[in-house]
Formats: sequence, structure tokens, C-alpha cells
Amino acid sequence: MADQTEDLSSAAAEADHKTGSPSSPVASVRGLEDGGWSTPILSLARKASETLSANYGSALKSAAVGFAVKASSSDNTMTKNNNEHMKNERVNLMNMMKLSIKVLIQSALNLGRTLDADFPPLQQFFVVMEQCLKHGLKVKKTFLGPNKSFWGPLELVEKLCPEAAEIAASVRDLPGLKTPVGRGRAWLNLALMQKKLADYLKALLDRKDLLSEFYDPNALMLHDEGAIIVGLLVGLTVIDANLCLKGEDLDSQVGVIDFSLYLKDGTQDHADCRQDSELTNILDQKHYVEELNRHLSGTVSDLQTKLDSLEKTNAKLMEELAAANDRIQSLQEEQNQLKQENSSILETSERRVEVSRQDSEVELETYKQTRQGLDEMYNEVWKQLKEERKIRMELEKELELQMSLKQEMEIAMKLLEKDTHEKQDTLVALRQQLEEVKAINLQMFQKAKNSEGTAQQKAEMINSLEQKANQMIDATKQMEERLQQSEQTRQLAEEKNQKIEREFARKIENLQQQLSELDKQRSTLESELKAEKEQRQSLQQQLQQERDVTSQLKAQLLQKSGLEKEMETLQDEKKQLHKICEEQEQALQEMGLHLSQSKLKMEDIKEVNKALKGNAWLKDDEATSCKQCEKEFSISRRKHHCRNCGDIFCNNCSSNELALPSYPKPVRVCDTCHTLLLQRCSSNAS
Repeated sequence: MADQTEDLSSAAAEADHKTGSPSSPVASVRGLEDGGWSTPILSLARKASETLSANYGSALKSAAVGFAVKASSSDNTMTKNNNEHMKNERVNLMNMMKLSIKVLIQSALNLGRTLDADFPPLQQFFVVMEQCLKHGLKVKKTFLGPNKSFWGPLELVEKLCPEAAEIAASVRDLPGLKTPVGRGRAWLNLALMQKKLADYLKALLDRKDLLSEFYDPNALMLHDEGAIIVGLLVGLTVIDANLCLKGEDLDSQVGVIDFSLYLKDGTQDHADCRQDSELTNILDQKHYVEELNRHLSGTVSDLQTKLDSLEKTNAKLMEELAAANDRIQSLQEEQNQLKQENSSILETSERRVEVSRQDSEVELETYKQTRQGLDEMYNEVWKQLKEERKIRMELEKELELQMSLKQEMEIAMKLLEKDTHEKQDTLVALRQQLEEVKAINLQMFQKAKNSEGTAQQKAEMINSLEQKANQMIDATKQMEERLQQSEQTRQLAEEKNQKIEREFARKIENLQQQLSELDKQRSTLESELKAEKEQRQSLQQQLQQERDVTSQLKAQLLQKSGLEKEMETLQDEKKQLHKICEEQEQALQEMGLHLSQSKLKMEDIKEVNKALKGNAWLKDDEATSCKQCEKEFSISRRKHHCRNCGDIFCNNCSSNELALPSYPKPVRVCDTCHTLLLQRCSSNAS
């Protein structure tokens, strides 16, 4: 703060040098600042009023003369005079703002508490600030007449700084404010309580293109004096104000500058210089402590945000872990179900295969047995056919002998021959049928190897074949009987020709019946073959279905292997998530340690603040002896302040040095404070 006031004073001195008016209030204020309020401020007020009256008088004279002179010369002189007049007003307002800010800071620090609205230096500051904001305002015409208010430029701050939106909204919501002037005064009070008046005005001064709509080119806010005032307003961040705006009539207040606040006696100059130096030291210490508090609060907020983010990520990871565990459990249950299904399917398939094998073995045994029986039947039929051939040859020989003996029997013999030929044809047909039956049996044998028919149908086929064989045996027996009858008839040919013809007719009918029966048997065999073909197709379809089932089982086994791989990957992910959780828990523990350390530092800083506020800086005149050893001070035994408690000690009792939070370098500390601070440091370190 001391550096800022020195820079501002140097800037003001350069401005005074440019104006070249040694009798202006700038020179008096500069003398006051350099000399430490060595001259009375009454002379400054008188000079300010004289300069104002002189400026107004010169402006009136120049205006009166301007009407008599030509238009061009009068305009030039008017602009020059107006520029000088506006320049002097800017300088005077800047100097008054310096005085009001300095008096306000000193009185607030001497008071040592928050300021109210009734505090006179604060009221004078708002009056001077209002005059600075009104300087060079353009007049706007409205329905009620010309309007000249500084509320218009202050409304722009809401657009430039989003933080000022709360102030503007609260000002508009106040019920007692009816005029723009009252709203502007309320805005200044709220900005001062928020300690951001300098920031808001700086943002407004940076946009001179917007200010040019409200101010004249020679206005204070559009020149360097406005920037200087904003720099002076930075010092008001030290002040704590609590202003109640409800119930106050801000619209009808009359702003009058009271110069009596700035009048002081010359006897107190030395004490004021000492107080100024002490105040600057205290302000520097307080500013340093506030910066440390802000820095630590920022670090604490950052750590808190990091903790919140870590907690959120930890919660998300825990949710993901729970979801992964649920998924793993569901996959394990599905795997167990698949295992059970696979085992049940394998058991059913094995049972089916065993049943089909047993059925095929039984069918093969039955087929072998039927084949053996058919072979025996075929051998017997062949034997019977050979015997019939022999008998037929014998009959032919006997017939030839009879033909030679009896010519009358030729016709009968021809008939007999015809009958024999027919019998031969029938025998040939029977042989062909037997061969066909053999071929059919061979086909049945080949088809029986591939087909998987049922045992009942095969048994029925065997019974039918046995019936056919029995019928053939009966037919052969009948043929033998007929042959015997033919032999008898040959012996008795003449007597029994008619009987022979009847018997042959009966035999023909019987043979035709046998042929019809054989045709029926052939049709039944064909139907049985078709049924066997259909059974074979059904068996093939069943085999294909079983193959499909086996392929599905293989695919399920492959899926099972894939699920096992997924289980392994999920378990790996689970392990990785456990590792991440452990790392984050370690990070949280470290963050907790950092937070505890930062809290300890905050407590130390709070104690230091309490010590700074509670321990007053003891003046040199008040102490005549050392506080610890109680030895009187002299030329050889000098006074030394302890930078921690503020009391005065001798050199022997305050020879220690330590680094305090309010001082960047090690400073002088008394013995008692030295031991206390060392104990505190050791406790914090432990």
C-alpha cells in the first residue's frame, strides 16, 4: 500500500508540473503528503474555492467577450477556456478524492471496527465519489425534462463484470429508490461493502468507447485522472463496512463537502507521522496475511474439489465393480446351466445311440435267422422242381409209348401234350417268379443292411414268407397227387378220358388261382418294400437330426470355451479395478494428510491474525524499561520491538530472530515469543 500511495503521489506531481500552477491544490496536497500533514488544510480549501471562483469568473468573462468578437475567434477562445476549466476541475476532484480516501482509511483503522452509514468520513467519500462520476456527464432529454445522472454508466458494469449482476439486481429490487441518483448511490454503497469498487470502475474505464456515450471528451472518467482515482480506490479493500440501505432516503440526500474533517493542529504532526508509519506497517502485515489466507483458501478449495472428484470416481468404480461382479455371477450361473444342459443332452444322445445300436443288432440277428430259413426253403423248392422234371420226362416216355400203341389216343395225347406244355409254361413262370423272389430277397437283404426297420414288421414278413412256402409245399403235394392221378389215368386212358379232362380243367383253375395268389403276394411284397423305403428315409432323417444335435452341442462347447475366456478377462479386469481402488485409497489418505496439514497451517495463520489484531504495537514513549529484565533504557541500552507481541525489550532480551507469517525474512523476536513459536513449530511438525 505504501508503494501504491508513493506511485500515485509521483503521478500527481507530474500532472502538476505539466499544468504549471504552483498555487493549485495539487501542490498543497503534495506538500501535505510529503511533509506528513505539516501545514493546515484550511489554506488548501480556501485555495481550492479561489481557483474554482477564478475559473468560473474567467469562463463568464470569456463568454461575454465572445459575443462581441467574431465567430471563429470566439469559438477558439471558448474551447481553450473550457478545456482549461475542465482540466482544473479534474485536478481539484482528484486531490479531494486523495484527501477523502486517506482520511477514511486512517479513521477506519483508528476506529478498529466495521463502518456504518453514519460515519462522517465515509459520507464525505461518497459525496466526492459522486462528484467525480458526475463530472462531464452529458445531458439527456426525457419527457420530464433534461436528465443528468451517473446511474447510466454504472449499469454498464453489469455487462462487463458478471459479478456485478447481484448488485444491480439488489439495487433494482430496493423499494424506496425512485430516481437514478438514488440507485447510483445505493450501487456505490454495495460495491464498497463487496470490496470490488476499484475492480468495477477499472473494467468500466477500459471501455472508453462505451463511456463516450455518457461523458464529454474532457470528463474525468475519460482521462488519466480517472485511472489514478481507480488506483487510489484499491486501498479501500482494507476497510470493512456494513451499510444498511433499507429505510434511508438516498434520492433526496444533498451532497456537501465538509472541509472541517481535513483540518488538524500542527502539534499533532509528529504523532501523525508516527501513526502513519505504524499504520503502513500494520496494513502491510494485514495485506500479507490476507493474501496468505486467500492462497490457503484457494488450495483448500482445490483440494476439496479434488477430493470430491476422487470420491465420485471411487463411487463410479465401486458401481462398475458391483456390475462386473453381478455379470460374473450371472455368467457363472449361465455356465452351470449350460453344463447341466450339455450333460443332459449327452446322456440322452448316448441313450439314443445305445438304443439304436441294440435295435440294429436285434434286427441283424432276426434278418440272419430269416435268411437261413429262406435259404432252406429255396433248397427244398429246387429239389421239388428237379423231381417234377424227372416225373415229367417219365410221363413223356409213357405217352410216346401209348401213342405208338394206340392211335385213337393221339388226340388225347395231344391234349395231354398241350396240357404239359401249359404246365411247363406255368413251371417256367413259377421259376421266373422264384428268381424274382430271390432278387427281391437279395434287395431286401441289401436294404436291410442300411435300413433300421422295426422287429415286428420283419416278423410279419417272415410269417408271410413261411405261409408262402407252406403254400408252395401244398402246391407241390397237389402236383404229386395229380401226377399219380395222371399215371392212373394213363393206364385207364380209354375209360377215364373225360375224368382226365375234368381233372386237367380243375388243375388249370387251381393253377390260375395260384397265379392270382402269387400276384397278390407280389403286390404285398412291393407295398412292404415301399414301407421299408419310407422307414429308411425316416431313419436317415433321424440320423440327420442327431447329427444336427451333435453340431449344436459342439457349437455350445465352443461357446462355453469363449465364455470361460471372457470369465478370465473379467477376472483380470476385476483385479485391475481392485488395484486402481487401492491406489485411489492411498491417494485419498495422502490428500487427507495434506488437508490436515493445511488445516493446521490455517489455524496457525488464524492465531497469527488474532495476535496481530490483539497485540498492539507499543509506542517508544510509553516504555521506559525492558519488559522482561525491567532494566531502564539509556544511550547504551536501546529499545527494540518484538515483531510478534509488539512490546519493547532490550537487546539482550530480544536477540533472537525467526521467520513470521507477516514477514518474509527473519525478524527480531523476544525470548518468550521465541520459545512459544519453537514449541508450536515442533508440535506442528510432530
